[in-house]
Amino acid sequence: MRLSSLLIPTLTFAAAAGISLVAASFAVTAVEQNSESALRRALDEGGMGWAEVTSDGLQVTLEGTAPDEATRFAALSLAGGVVDATRVIDAMTVPPSKGIAPPRFSAEILRNHSGISIIGLIPDSSSRADLVKQLNNMSEAGQVADLLETARYPEPQGWSTALRYAISALELLPRAKISVDADTVKITTMADSAVAKSQLQSQLTRMAPPELHLVLDITAARPVISPFTLRFLIGEGGARFDACSAESAESRATILGAARAAGLEGQVDCVIGMGVPSPNWSRASALSIASLAALGQGTVTIANADITLVAAEDTPPDLFDKVVGELENALPEVFALHAVLPMPSSDSVAGPPEFTATLSPEGQVQLRGRINDAMSRDIASSYAKARFGADQVHTATRVVADLPADWPVRVLAGLEALSHLNRGSVTVTPDNLQLRGMSHQEDTLAQVSGFLAAKLGEAESYELAVTYEEPPAPKDQPLSAELCAAQLASAQANSGKISFEPGSATVAGGSRAVLDHIAGILEKCGPIRLEIQGHTDSQGREGMNQALSQSRAQSILNELRARRIRTAAFIAIGYGESQPIASNDSEEGREANRRIEFRLILPETTSEGESTLDAAATAPTEEAAQAEAPNSTEQETSGQ
Repeated sequence: MRLSSLLIPTLTFAAAAGISLVAASFAVTAVEQNSESALRRALDEGGMGWAEVTSDGLQVTLEGTAPDEATRFAALSLAGGVVDATRVIDAMTVPPSKGIAPPRFSAEILRNHSGISIIGLIPDSSSRADLVKQLNNMSEAGQVADLLETARYPEPQGWSTALRYAISALELLPRAKISVDADTVKITTMADSAVAKSQLQSQLTRMAPPELHLVLDITAARPVISPFTLRFLIGEGGARFDACSAESAESRATILGAARAAGLEGQVDCVIGMGVPSPNWSRASALSIASLAALGQGTVTIANADITLVAAEDTPPDLFDKVVGELENALPEVFALHAVLPMPSSDSVAGPPEFTATLSPEGQVQLRGRINDAMSRDIASSYAKARFGADQVHTATRVVADLPADWPVRVLAGLEALSHLNRGSVTVTPDNLQLRGMSHQEDTLAQVSGFLAAKLGEAESYELAVTYEEPPAPKDQPLSAELCAAQLASAQANSGKISFEPGSATVAGGSRAVLDHIAGILEKCGPIRLEIQGHTDSQGREGMNQALSQSRAQSILNELRARRIRTAAFIAIGYGESQPIASNDSEEGREANRRIEFRLILPETTSEGESTLDAAATAPTEEAAQAEAPNSTEQETSGQ
């Protein structure tokens, strides 16, 4: 009995210990599996699928080959964030470094009248001393500056061939820059002429080894042209150049483009040289050629900065004055124009000198005709720009001698008179001033007549033909009340119905654009009184529907205020379910009854004080309401 009483507790403790060991084993296995799976998942998500994870008890081992040390460290840091860092064993490897890449070998040789300099990095296998010796042995080498560096790395393929060719080419070139690397040689130099350039280019190309990439940049010295000359003619046989000079390829293209636009045909070239009198040579040449083309026939000659334009004998004087005036005003500074209109061989007498200014309905002013001198022309142009606007005035006047002494006064008086008109023209001749046009002021004729009498004197002759027209209505005229009402009604019918969040007075996000459209219409309306009406369907209690409709109408009023619409004459009224426009027995009808209306309150009233011409801006049609229905959510407690 005693043995049995001792055996039972012993067996009990032994069984408990066995169960504990089994439970601990399962717990350790679960920890191993959880740690291993969690860490493997984190590494995969971090783009480190190359890392292998194994677990042994509480220890976790990372294995695999990391691309570099930074990635290996990142994997360790990631593992320490998933499990305890003290449990992580690093068994990862990193591939050995491939070593330092060899440098790029290159050299640059410069040669001019003072000597030769060479700079760059060359392989140690290339004898630096021999290279400098070759340079010193060249004829007229002068002083050789050695700025080379060497490096103990294998010589790249083709290096020796490229360097030998560069030295051979340098012997032919008294002035040059030669850049050398393993597979390319670039030579920049100058030849004395176009012929010498072609010969040198052929010689250098023949010398180059087939495997070498050769880049040649050879320029030929431009001739000095004095004087810098251009002569262009347009006659019965067509257009041609007698002489054409340009300072660059771009200048040549500009001049030839203007000549071809003037009728030049065939292959023509301009000599590119030095000695151009102004950077604006091509622009002045193109303007002169275009002016000659506008005259039809004649010649234009440019020698340095002097331009001589000779028109054909039968050129109309008014056309000649207009073209010459425009050219004088357009030419760049430095250039001086001398224009000649040959006198006809007949005995006919040319017409009197004339100055004309025209004012278009758009406010554009053109000054044409004759003026005494350059100062008078500038004064007239400045006065016109002050009166009509600097961007509105186009000056095409021509300076002519032997005009009357009071000519500038008559021109300024004519411009002053023209400024009183909305459109018209003024013509000044030695014995008359003629003003024609239209004004929106009824007393313009009297004002201009008194002004001219004061400026020109009572005895002077002037003609006035000024008509009066009613001024046009302003373009920003506000919309009438009826048109405003129609556009408000159309806004909801075409742009969409104003909707609210279910059971609230918050405007739905999709209705913001409709409110923006309505606000834009109200900005164009004149002073109006507007009633914003809120309506619901018959679902829910009548009092709740009344309050909801009032809140929604007020919400629309607040939205308009937020869009800076003047709402002092606007009121918001909720009518609840009292004014249905469709049956509340169907969903479509209830959706139509849930609406916002805009009604203009017009001043005409009946004896009862109600508006007789109230214009309603109603909700969308029934079809539009049906289309809007799926976007609205109803609550059963109220008529939304």
